[in-house]
Amino acid sequence: MNLNQLKNLLNKGHTRSKIVWTVVFFLFSLGLSQENAMANVLNDSIIITPKQEQKENKLKTLRQTIRGQVIDEESKLPLIGVTVMIENSTPLIGATTNIDGNFRIENVPVGRINLQLSYIGYEQKVIPNIVVNSAKEVVLKLTLHENATKMEEVTVVAQMDKGTPINDMALVSARSISPEESNRYAGPFNDPTRIMSNYAGIATTQDGSNDIIVRGNSPKYIQWRLEGVQITNPNHFANQSGIGTGGISALNNNLLATSDFYTSAFTAEYGDVLSGVYDIKLRSGNNERFEGVFGVGIMGTDITLEGPLKKGYTGSYLVNYRYSTITLISNLGLVDRSGVTIFQDGAFKIMLPSDKLGTFSIFGLGGYSGFDLENMSGLEAMGSPGHSAQLSTLSKDHSTRSYLFNTGINHSINLSQKTYLNTSVVYSTDGINDNVQARAISSARAQGSSYQYFDGDLSKSTYRGAVTFHYKINNQHKLQAGFKYAHFSYDYFQQLQKDTVSAQVVLADFNEQMSTLRNFINWKFQAFGKLTFIAGLHQMNEFYNKNRTLEPRFAMSWELNPSIDLTLGYGKHSTMESVHNYFAKVANDQGTVTEPNRNLGLLKADHYTLAIEKRFRPDLKAKLGLYYQWLYDLPVANEDTSYYATLNERIDYEYVHLVNEGKGKNYGVELTIEKFFNNSYYFLINMSLFQSKYKTLENRWRNTQYNSQYIANILAGKEFLNLGRKDNQALTINLKVFVGGGRKIIPLRRDDQGHLNVDPANDRYWDYEKAYESSLEDLYQIDLSMSYKWNKLKTTHEFYLNIYDITGVKGRISEYYDESEPDNIGYVTQVGLFPNLMYKVYF
Repeated sequence: MNLNQLKNLLNKGHTRSKIVWTVVFFLFSLGLSQENAMANVLNDSIIITPKQEQKENKLKTLRQTIRGQVIDEESKLPLIGVTVMIENSTPLIGATTNIDGNFRIENVPVGRINLQLSYIGYEQKVIPNIVVNSAKEVVLKLTLHENATKMEEVTVVAQMDKGTPINDMALVSARSISPEESNRYAGPFNDPTRIMSNYAGIATTQDGSNDIIVRGNSPKYIQWRLEGVQITNPNHFANQSGIGTGGISALNNNLLATSDFYTSAFTAEYGDVLSGVYDIKLRSGNNERFEGVFGVGIMGTDITLEGPLKKGYTGSYLVNYRYSTITLISNLGLVDRSGVTIFQDGAFKIMLPSDKLGTFSIFGLGGYSGFDLENMSGLEAMGSPGHSAQLSTLSKDHSTRSYLFNTGINHSINLSQKTYLNTSVVYSTDGINDNVQARAISSARAQGSSYQYFDGDLSKSTYRGAVTFHYKINNQHKLQAGFKYAHFSYDYFQQLQKDTVSAQVVLADFNEQMSTLRNFINWKFQAFGKLTFIAGLHQMNEFYNKNRTLEPRFAMSWELNPSIDLTLGYGKHSTMESVHNYFAKVANDQGTVTEPNRNLGLLKADHYTLAIEKRFRPDLKAKLGLYYQWLYDLPVANEDTSYYATLNERIDYEYVHLVNEGKGKNYGVELTIEKFFNNSYYFLINMSLFQSKYKTLENRWRNTQYNSQYIANILAGKEFLNLGRKDNQALTINLKVFVGGGRKIIPLRRDDQGHLNVDPANDRYWDYEKAYESSLEDLYQIDLSMSYKWNKLKTTHEFYLNIYDITGVKGRISEYYDESEPDNIGYVTQVGLFPNLMYKVYF
């Protein structure tokens, strides 16, 4: 279920109005009660008592503590004596790090500050746009990079550390994303996964799902990572290919630290991936005092708690739980429960540092979701599994439940002044249960005869172990090496019955074990202060079919002058296909059912990337990038007349005989102009021109369905500070404009004159000869978000209003046959206008 389907559900009868108005009334009532009616802020005629006047004077000088630790970027050892200063503070406010690399700056005025770090022998760094609230301490973990040349040979200019990846072994096609950016950008529904579509070369399907389409690649080939280890897809309602069709992520921005996203030519530590890598980090809880956040909005109600494990110990906990607001209201009996989507999720991180044994951390992420929808037909039934062409001939009741859970232990220990070791043990599981009952609604059959149309029960468990060794030889050379083992256990069953006459067909029925071992080594060399090389090898072993690859990786960064950088990279990559394709049951011409795909090999790709970046000033830069990706050994149908390749797979599965003989190519140019948030405003402008093609045994280059050919984004925002009579409030307004090509489709059958020419009696709806030749139309969307924040002595309150697609344009994405629609054609469209209101209190 995506946002489009959720919106259609809310549109039914009085359910939508009762839910929306109940949530809106509750949010405003809660906010007003917490603030004793905001009219007090605006009413100048209120009588002020001496006690109130004293309180107001405190409000005008609200202050908070900033503290944290500074470590060496490569050895991870604490740095002693680093100067940490708040830029442009008068008088100058700052501190120096102690023997453990820790610093503390007290009495920092609330608002936004830039933090400057300087240390002899290390590059200066500026951490911009740190948000300081009255209710929450700012706790930071910062790194500094050692100069590769002697101090007398180089002039150091502090640069804003904005967008630079956390991973010091990543030089190309990578950037970091901060939680502050996730909150600020318009359109993401407080969903960290959606923020990616704001950047060059990355798109979504525009139908309300939170797919991540990177440079024309299928979202099924994204690798999700949490705390440095691979996990399940973190989206609710994700399908068996790992595509995030649900539109709702289990990730919560309240828990996230700055994280990295990679778009191609990945460093050697990343394997079993073709498209992109999202390496998500959880922040550590406050280890000195208890803090919390409570939020309620249309999409969910959640609470986040954190604090020290015990007094005098530097360990901490951080935990979050969220429950669907719509389900909560339904449980209270305020709306009819039928058709309500349910979801809940939670996450945690526990830090356990020790004096001699290193640092342990325990983390977890889980979610549970489902819905029960009745009498679906046409557009409502698009998200149900099975045969999508039958949308107009069947009425469906779809019940689904899905779950995900990931938990693990990380351990990090410094073995010497130059070496440290990371070890991880992780368990992951996810599953989906689908039950679809159908009734014929065409005149040819008796309406109301119900039968089980689709039944699916899928579960997957994974055990992972990883060890990574880091060795900083000197300030020019660093080595990194390690291995990652994964053991998969699958239990899948699916069957389909198209109508009451046909027999049930078992699509998949297997209980299998698979495993992989991946080894890697990286070498980083700073030839001199302006030139850096990273070279590595990744070795993939897939044991089920005994497939092995050796994958070289290379990246270079060259500072041509103090304001211009040139980067280039290459990587060979491979991945396994979604497991259901290996064990699909396929009938041959004689009707014998076999599993012909058990011996599928690995999918492979060569990535090439080149980029040049120009910094006009510390907060303004432009970047031009080129990329080319050659894909090969892609699974395609074993027929020389078929268009089908698994890279186009979505919810409407095709189980056919596959061979690793397909090819593909993605290439394009990307331009980004970015003004980082500074002086209370920012903007981000990017454009991508690209092609995404593939070829099957028919020996014909076709568009992939993700070849929208161009994407353009304009984002801008402004913050208005010192509002209200007490100067303790701030208003932020953000805008996003998106323009892009539409998704390529398989069109309905038409005659030479363009008239519809489908044949429902013989199940002939689609014109496969024209598969993915064109899209219905180009798409555009305008999102608007606003937040209003006010700081109190011990709490901070914030209202968010996010209006998704303020124009309500609802551009056409794909088409389907529907006798109830004009010309018998129905359309899947953009979501249209969808408001999301949220209130948060920090305490």
